[in-house]
Amino acid sequence: MVGITAYGAYVPKRRLNRMSVIQSMGWLAPGLMTAARGERSMCNWDEDAMTMAVAAAKDCVTGMDRSAINAAYLASTSLPFKDRQNSGVLATALNLTEEGLVTADFTSSLKSGTTALLTALDAVQGEGKSNVLVAASDARDAKSAWFYEMWYGDGAASLLVGKDNVIAEFKGAHSVACDFVDHFKGANAQFDYGWEERWIREEGFAKIIPAAISGLLEKCGVSMDDVAKVVYPCYLSKRVHQGIAKPLKAAPEKIQDNLAEVAGDMGAAQPLAMFVAALEEANPGDKIVVASFGQGCDALLFEVTDNIKKLPARNGMKGSLANRLEEAQYSKLQKFRETVNVEMGIRAEANKQTALSALWRHRKQVLGLVGGECTKCGTRQFPSLRMCVNPDCNAVDSQVEHEFSDKTGIIKSYTGDMLAVSVDPPAIYGLIQFEEGGRALYDFTDCTLTDVKVGQQVKMSFRIKYYDDTRDFHGYYWKAIPQT
Repeated sequence: MVGITAYGAYVPKRRLNRMSVIQSMGWLAPGLMTAARGERSMCNWDEDAMTMAVAAAKDCVTGMDRSAINAAYLASTSLPFKDRQNSGVLATALNLTEEGLVTADFTSSLKSGTTALLTALDAVQGEGKSNVLVAASDARDAKSAWFYEMWYGDGAASLLVGKDNVIAEFKGAHSVACDFVDHFKGANAQFDYGWEERWIREEGFAKIIPAAISGLLEKCGVSMDDVAKVVYPCYLSKRVHQGIAKPLKAAPEKIQDNLAEVAGDMGAAQPLAMFVAALEEANPGDKIVVASFGQGCDALLFEVTDNIKKLPARNGMKGSLANRLEEAQYSKLQKFRETVNVEMGIRAEANKQTALSALWRHRKQVLGLVGGECTKCGTRQFPSLRMCVNPDCNAVDSQVEHEFSDKTGIIKSYTGDMLAVSVDPPAIYGLIQFEEGGRALYDFTDCTLTDVKVGQQVKMSFRIKYYDDTRDFHGYYWKAIPQT
């Protein structure tokens, strides 16, 4: 049996109330009011498609054997690097075994998430791979006071594909490939260029998705009456999303909510995020159709198994959506996405060149948050050094790798720095003592100064440490999130 063995998801904590866009820009574009219902998810200034993919993938592999993963695929239309394999960063952040690991990026289409999933299923069915991690993530920019800024949301989802303990068996797939261009982004463009919405609705969503799903059902010998949930994206509106199912004769209760009013459309991650939401509510025996949209459509059929009841607890879409902070300042979205140019001061002009040789040598420490554990006395330390830091031991070359990324810690001290360069001042950082041993200085994120207290528990999160705009290089590291 081949199928999904685990799932995970991540939605940024910040949710922008869409009415804040109207309050700021409604004088220029009053028509935006038609899309102003609810809220959209938005990345913090130190989040992007890469950090969200890591968060979703970490959630996915909760309670799973990461050493058994032998391929990692990352799908997105907003990857930070054009010529550096982004899935390689993902694999290093998760500390996956490098030997025998295949990594691949899937991009250039919103259906790249399902294409990556299909490729993973093919690899496992063909016995070329045993466990394939698939992550899809998007944080797309949009021009200010434009409908796409309202429709879009930021988020990620991840699925683990394998043969053991399958929670949703793969039953078949059907794809339609056609160069239908509802929007596009040129190689050197910052923003998408979109075409007329009615044409997209009538010639795109309303025809291509039903055709692919109908082909899937016919190929698998399944009727719509046999299906419990139908998952497909549509960013135009909730009404249009529901209307797509009419040719399929699918009852409204079978259509999976598209998250439009609580998160927005998450691009390449949208079908997988909706699939995760469906799995969270699924019962053994349920058949779920998952379809995408972007220069065609991939449609896949899964049947939920009894193993779904045995899956270790995880955050998923439910937990991500519940962890929210309403953001009423539209200007923060503009600054965080650099759609406005503000003065950051002389201190922001420091050279941020990354020594790639040093990054290579310390890749596990920097990207994977891997420290050491002494085999003589059991002392854990970060960073890992040749000599054990325990004064009663001081053994040399006695350490083995120890991961700290999934460990909690306690705040020993902290500072709110108004002089340091920060997109969201003050810069907050402090000393963290890990509960299982090891301590180091970290930046804090997803918090305000009043949220931080000595003795408070923190968890670690993979984030942007800095951005070198001279060389267009994103530097990543781990930050601490205080737990309330």
